[in-house]
Amino acid sequence: MKSHVSLSFLCVLAAGMAMTGSALAQNWKYRDTQGRIVISDVPPPATVQDKDILERPSAPARRAAPLPAGSASGPVTGGASAPLAPRTDPELEARRKKAGEEQELKNKAQLEKEAGLRADNCARAKTHIAALNDGQRMARTNDKGEREVLDDKGRAEEMQRARQVIASDCK
Repeated sequence: MKSHVSLSFLCVLAAGMAMTGSALAQNWKYRDTQGRIVISDVPPPATVQDKDILERPSAPARRAAPLPAGSASGPVTGGASAPLAPRTDPELEARRKKAGEEQELKNKAQLEKEAGLRADNCARAKTHIAALNDGQRMARTNDKGEREVLDDKGRAEEMQRARQVIASDCK
């Protein structure tokens, strides 16, 4: 019974090691000619410069295959055929592009809305300062909800608040 358990353990261990070896062989990571990062088990095409290769597979998986018969060029890595270009889904790319454009429009609309609010605050603050300078009788509501007429100190406080709004929103 004990040998049966250890035999099962060895089989599971060997299967795990076999799976680990194939997973480690898939670690090419490079930036393609369009600037996108590609992760593949196939080496990058010859057009990709060495500086754009971000990660290479371990040494045993990186060995170059021998020259094919009648070939005058350098060794071909990854097998006898030329490496395939990474596949991109045009529909996925179109969706990504559309989502980016929608986000830009949303950001632009938000900035325009904020600019409109600042312009409105600026105009109100300028009108308020003009009214305070004219000496008009003004009142405000205090924390208790009671109406109080502004004295000279209250006018100075209101002028200071209005100037702060103008400084921040009138640019």
